[in-house]
Amino acid sequence: MKKSKIALLHYSSPPVVGGVEEVMKQQALLLHRQGHKVKIISGKGESLSRKFPTTIDPIFSSLNPNVDLALKELKVGRADRFKYVGDVIYEHLKKEVDSYDILIVHNVMTMPYNLPLTYAVKKLSNSRRIKIISWNHDSIYFYPDCPDMYHSEPWDILKEKIPFIHYVCISKFRCKQFQELYKINGTILVIPDGVDPAGFFQIDPDSQKIIHEQKLYEADLIIVQPSRLIPRKNVELGLKVAGAMKRMGVDVRYLITGAYDPHEQRDVKYYRRLKEIARDLDIADEAIFIAEYRTKNGEEIIPNRSFIRDLYFIADILFMPSSSEGFGLPLLEAGAVKLPIACSEIPPFREIGGNHICTFSLTDSPDRIADRILRFLATIPTHNMYRNVIKNYVWDSIYQTHMVPLFRKVMAIQ
Repeated sequence: MKKSKIALLHYSSPPVVGGVEEVMKQQALLLHRQGHKVKIISGKGESLSRKFPTTIDPIFSSLNPNVDLALKELKVGRADRFKYVGDVIYEHLKKEVDSYDILIVHNVMTMPYNLPLTYAVKKLSNSRRIKIISWNHDSIYFYPDCPDMYHSEPWDILKEKIPFIHYVCISKFRCKQFQELYKINGTILVIPDGVDPAGFFQIDPDSQKIIHEQKLYEADLIIVQPSRLIPRKNVELGLKVAGAMKRMGVDVRYLITGAYDPHEQRDVKYYRRLKEIARDLDIADEAIFIAEYRTKNGEEIIPNRSFIRDLYFIADILFMPSSSEGFGLPLLEAGAVKLPIACSEIPPFREIGGNHICTFSLTDSPDRIADRILRFLATIPTHNMYRNVIKNYVWDSIYQTHMVPLFRKVMAIQ
């Protein structure tokens, strides 16, 4: 299906600091990443990316002196300048969106900061030149100190649900408020704000490739073991635990970062045995050996320190089933980034982790270890919140779950 061309409009854009500005930035980057032609239109800001255009036109700003003067005159009953400024804004806006399919307007239809722009968007929607989505974050009417004048013309357009405009609210709470404001019985589509973990954590491009190719954000559980592929690291136990979790219905990913020495016959034999165990346990897809990983473009992944750090950021738990260690540096690294830890109860690990880690006996069955880990994670509120965020609030997931159906619906309406 051909991707729609989408413009996004707000009074200001980054580097202006604000919640709506950040959401618009994330949406623009998301839509470009998903293959849409994208454009940002705002009254104040700077170019966001070389990959897509940004138009900064002060006529769209909430601080434009002509807009401010028009509103002051409007308050004393003189509407000529207001109409003139609105017509100028309409012409500017019409030109900016000429080759686009959809215009997403953030708060312009609900806040009083550039009323001529609000009327210009309404006029544009009535022209049927472009599909318009009003992304409703807030409303002046939701606050007890709302001035009385906003309840009269022409301000009351801000509480009007306009035909030919499609509406989105950012939460169920806001949805209920806007239903009451618009005096409608039907529901308004809710699409939450999101987070981009790759940008937030500054995740390395190689790490991002694995995340997207292996759909790690869609998994129920990500286990990471940053160990070399040698027998005392006991990777086979990790494979059996992952297999047990899969049988329990958990969509698990088990990432093993370490390499093996291709010149050491014992290590090669061990690696081949691990691959065979993974196949026998039906987790060949879930067990991801970074040592042999090649991207879809055939590129090799080098598991350097940045890569390991990225895995710590996105993983649910560090898993260390070693049969023997002198220390346990990964436990310190995981602790530093607040990553939960499950490990064998060998003395060095217990010395480092104390009562703050989940330990298991090397004689425990894989099913028992799997159950112990899942129960351990269930007791950690921050982990459960992390799972909630990754499952429901990652921008790429929001795009597939909510935004794609919305765009299809909007474009299908004549």
